[in-house]
Amino acid sequence: MITDLFINNEFIATANKQRVVNPSTGEVIVSVSLAQQEEVELAIKSARNAFDNGPWNSISYLERKNYLLKISQGILENCAQLADLESSNAGKPIKESSFMDIPSSAATFEYFANNFEKFLEQETIQIQSQIANAQGSLIRQGRGVVVLIVPWNYPLLIASWKMAQALAAGNTVILKPSSLTPLTALELGKIIALAGLPKGVVNIITGSGEAIGELLCSDKRVDMISFTGSNSVGKKILGYTCENVKKTIMELGGKSASIVLADADLELAVNGSLCSIFLNQGQMCTAMSRIFVQDEIYEKFIKDFTSKAKRIKLGQVLDYETQMGPLISAQQREKVIAYVEDAKAQGAKVVCGGVIPDNPALQKGFFFEPTVLTGVLPSMDIFKEEVFGPVACITRFSNADEAIKLANNSDYGLAATLWTKNIAAAQAIAKSINAGTVWINTYGMFFNELPYGGLKQSGFGKELGREGFLEYTCLKNIVSDTTPEGRPLVNYWYGF
Repeated sequence: MITDLFINNEFIATANKQRVVNPSTGEVIVSVSLAQQEEVELAIKSARNAFDNGPWNSISYLERKNYLLKISQGILENCAQLADLESSNAGKPIKESSFMDIPSSAATFEYFANNFEKFLEQETIQIQSQIANAQGSLIRQGRGVVVLIVPWNYPLLIASWKMAQALAAGNTVILKPSSLTPLTALELGKIIALAGLPKGVVNIITGSGEAIGELLCSDKRVDMISFTGSNSVGKKILGYTCENVKKTIMELGGKSASIVLADADLELAVNGSLCSIFLNQGQMCTAMSRIFVQDEIYEKFIKDFTSKAKRIKLGQVLDYETQMGPLISAQQREKVIAYVEDAKAQGAKVVCGGVIPDNPALQKGFFFEPTVLTGVLPSMDIFKEEVFGPVACITRFSNADEAIKLANNSDYGLAATLWTKNIAAAQAIAKSINAGTVWINTYGMFFNELPYGGLKQSGFGKELGREGFLEYTCLKNIVSDTTPEGRPLVNYWYGF
């Protein structure tokens, strides 16, 4: 198991360490090295030198592609080990890590390896003007040094999203995983070292945002920040970047809405809604924490949803029968409990869960029962604020216009789902919902081909797809004057 920083193709141990905890058991897994100012400086210098003076910018597209494919293959070859680490460190059920997160991480590197050249194709534009003949060549290149700041809920997958795009575009990177979940990111350093990437192209450093965040984000040698995390931390990062202007991508969470229309396939809507809030213990930016159900099926939906929520199997994350694991930390569980208690005080009704499970086998971990609240009003804090836990708020509505109004009654705009057999109606409703992604009769389907990102307080910029990839590039316009006999627009200066 790798526990050291990865800088300039070397693993570097530091005297300053942090214990990494298994949230299923509360036990320490290992202690990892933490970066301080000296290591941050070394990482920035290494990435800067690799972009400005190293071979990364001059290698062929074929060589770049092969490096990315080697990383993809390395992830697949170490799938079992990475899945065990991800589950033990992040509290994910092993089924999710083994069959979703780790293979999807490899697939992202493979996708951008096979498509970046097409995305970077030069565009030629012939200028139509009465005073000049000119031709513009639009080219896209890497921006330079990109800092990738990754949250604890999908440690390897989101790191892979960002890194695959950044490297494919020709950038050098500094990856900073969450200090709560650094283990798979550090293992990725070993995979990259074995893939043989040039020195300094990838650097991976661990540390708290308070200790090293400002150092990374304010430095003028860094050209871009790609951040996924909380709204409050995102605002801090934007403040840091004001010292030296740079490109930013901000994916800052959400308070997503699920709309269940009366004509929906009820079993599909119930099962999909369960997944949309209880997958990964509700610790998802796209968690459908607000579920709106039409009057005609409201009571039946509540009955079926609650019955199935009560049967969700909590357990140790390495048990393949476990459906829901622990929250990431004791502090996160206390935050979730506080939201539930506050909602109860404001008049919401707990119809399922809302407590720490009494199973003796789970007492050392940070478990919390799947929770269902009814009677939640738009005025309540739990309706407006991101809980980031397994808490579903179910509210009834009478017609589509009311559902749209409820869904849009949020400062966030990341994602939404619609459940209905009327696809034409769903398409119309989707256009009226203020969210960057709207799923119809499904949930959580992320594709490398499609961009992902939010609106309003959920941030700006995209990940994935051609649009997400281009975020990691700079657009350069090269103009050639093609006026016959070499007499361009500036001809009137002749004779001086």
